Amino acid sequence: MSRTRTRFRSAATPNPNPNPNPNPDQGAARPEVAGRHRLSPRLRLLACTLAAGTACAGLSAVPASAAGSPPVVSRGVTIPEFYTPPIELPAANGALIRTEALPLGLNIPGLDGRPMPGTATRLMYKSTDSAGKPVAVTGAYIEPSAAWKGSGPRPLVAVASGTMGQGDQCAPSFALQHPLTLNGDTVSVGYEALAIYRILATGAAVVVTDYVGLGATDRLHTYVNRLDQGHALLDAARAARSVPGASVTADSRTGLYGYSQGGGASAAAAELQPSYAPDIPLAGTYSGAPPADLTAVMKGIDGSALAGALAWSINGFAQSDPDLRAVVEANISTTGKAALADASTMCVGDAIFGYGFTKSSKWTTSGTSIGEIIAAEPKARAALDKQRIGTLKPSGPVRLATGVNDDIVPHAQARRLAVDWCRKGGDITYDAVVLPNLGDKILTNHLVPLITDQGEAIGWLADRLAGKPSTSNCWSMPIQP
Repeated sequence: MSRTRTRFRSAATPNPNPNPNPNPDQGAARPEVAGRHRLSPRLRLLACTLAAGTACAGLSAVPASAAGSPPVVSRGVTIPEFYTPPIELPAANGALIRTEALPLGLNIPGLDGRPMPGTATRLMYKSTDSAGKPVAVTGAYIEPSAAWKGSGPRPLVAVASGTMGQGDQCAPSFALQHPLTLNGDTVSVGYEALAIYRILATGAAVVVTDYVGLGATDRLHTYVNRLDQGHALLDAARAARSVPGASVTADSRTGLYGYSQGGGASAAAAELQPSYAPDIPLAGTYSGAPPADLTAVMKGIDGSALAGALAWSINGFAQSDPDLRAVVEANISTTGKAALADASTMCVGDAIFGYGFTKSSKWTTSGTSIGEIIAAEPKARAALDKQRIGTLKPSGPVRLATGVNDDIVPHAQARRLAVDWCRKGGDITYDAVVLPNLGDKILTNHLVPLITDQGEAIGWLADRLAGKPSTSNCWSMPIQP
């Protein structure tokens, strides 16, 4: 038996409490799926939300702290109790809730006795979700062994991970401790470690966010939600200053780094920083392959190797947005509901093996793709339009890179983000990564630019952290691919 993270209700079920997360410790048993697992209250809640079942109203559980519930187990992985949020959260965004030592899965002894690349701390901090409600977010801070040789205090890079999944066992902080999770039920690879360790080698400290609901066991991960991700990343930077033993200060130059889902998060955070976190001295942002226009991205991932990510986005928005939830409830078939529930505990590896190349038309009652259904529903379209990145001018210099053959997070919509920002007067360095077509819809056109551009991206960000000025190349956009 295990507790659930899901705490949302059906659109047809009245919510007596206006706070959608009044008790973050609430939980129930985790499901089994595809004949292997018993259907738990967690998946019954998800299924009821999708089916608009009024019976969901009675599925609330008491707080774990009061009931003494056993820990969350997600696809055979026990989630440490650390990841269970308390009932009461602090008022300030970025305030630490708790910390503990985090053993890194990949490190070596240093000549001075300190482990390389650094000493890690697992952390939980307070943020604000897209509904304006308090939320607990987990993550990790790494104090580097490498010395900072630039001027001023040691800088900080807030890292937004690329897509890891929707199960709690997929959390980036968990992956730092367990670089490979492989138990027959789930496959998770901590592929962001390379970028994180390269950043640490520059002497900058790193803080990693797990995003809203990924790791923290009180709700589903709100995959690619612009406000949730941007807030979580900025508040991670705030939280890093208070970590015991951290050398970063309120005056530390701060950089944002992310690719794919992380590129969208860092882009959103750069736009939100002036209004949400003006106290963060933002020196530069790297946004690689950002999913800026979710309507276009949905078309890109539908039927691709990463089709499971479409399920994660639907699950997240069905939880947080009533208009999209209504569309899901009205159009998703029984087969689709089972797939969405199954995907809600998956990591990337699981999703590729389980739903790779699946077309969303198999999940709908009409046989029409989910993208087409949303396009035909004005309220649903408007809900996705609210997630559009590029409507605000980003703070500070931004380097935006996108592979010209990227067909998962389509190149055209990422390039459009650069154009939108340039028109708003942003300090934008745009880099089109030109590579041959490496295979349609099989992830290679999306993943290879992550590796080939990584050195330049980190070098560019290190220059910003060192105080070196950037030079916008917006003037070149008409001739850039």
